[in-house]
Amino acid sequence: MQAFANPLQKGGKGMFFIKLRYLCAFRLLVKRPIFCTDIEEEQELNRKHLIVFFVILSRFLRNKRDILLSLQHDNETIMNITKEIRRRIAGFSEDYVFTASDFEIDTQNQSAVVKALNRMVKSGEISKLAKGRFYKPRRTQFGELKPSAYQIAKDYIERDGKLIGYITGYSAYNALGLTTQISSYIQIGTNKSRRSVKREKYTISFILQQNPITKKNIEILRILDAIRFIREIPATTPNDACLRLKEIVRDLNDEQREMLVKCVAKYTNYVRALCGAILEDIGCNDSLLESIRKTLNGVTEYKLPISESVLPTKQNWKIYEPTRK
Repeated sequence: MQAFANPLQKGGKGMFFIKLRYLCAFRLLVKRPIFCTDIEEEQELNRKHLIVFFVILSRFLRNKRDILLSLQHDNETIMNITKEIRRRIAGFSEDYVFTASDFEIDTQNQSAVVKALNRMVKSGEISKLAKGRFYKPRRTQFGELKPSAYQIAKDYIERDGKLIGYITGYSAYNALGLTTQISSYIQIGTNKSRRSVKREKYTISFILQQNPITKKNIEILRILDAIRFIREIPATTPNDACLRLKEIVRDLNDEQREMLVKCVAKYTNYVRALCGAILEDIGCNDSLLESIRKTLNGVTEYKLPISESVLPTKQNWKIYEPTRK
């Protein structure tokens, strides 16, 4: 019986198929006929395979080196930017709210600025108010104090050096001595309607103001807003609020009173009536009172929970308590 040839023996059928399988595996790397049994041609083929392998390897290593160098450069950039940011933050007042744009660093490095700021938050050097907004904390023996209402909402108050809004509502009532309550609600008077926004635990809402907003009339607008929302001022009563408002208006000079009368013309009728009653009660001149009366029809009655003992002139302006039949 004829013996089978050793498949691994040189020149045997097994070696032929091993060569064929090897050539098929590398056929995509070199453009040579795959059916090749010539030793020299096979060596040439192997040499080309090695060349392709080392070319790919060298490119991989070069890319890896470039990546490492890039990462090293990025870390150095962030460290340098962090030093510059620390230097500038040291000059900020406590509770000052800032963003990445406050540091005037090249646009291409803005991402590095954000990374540096986030690292400083983790280390406790600064605190984060909301996404992209940070502040220099004021620390006391009772803990860290939050920024003022102005700092929290200042991007809705000023833009590019132009006044576009003003703090009113609860913060203003507190500053005017109308209430002692502090709220997490921040109200902004503005000439454009806007939806409320959330900033961490704070809610910023907007009150439409018909008058132009200027630095000269902001205090007057806050007084008129308090008259407008006299029934909603927290931790007080309309009577107590009215007594305090009379003191505030009494302290206004003639120019400010004229501005009060001018601005109240853009408010609703009951605000004008109550403002007129307060001005008459503190002895304001008749010409200003007449300016307000001309804007009212003289027939409409206004239901406000303010007693006659607090505001004796209220009936002259058709203001009555809601319980009156």
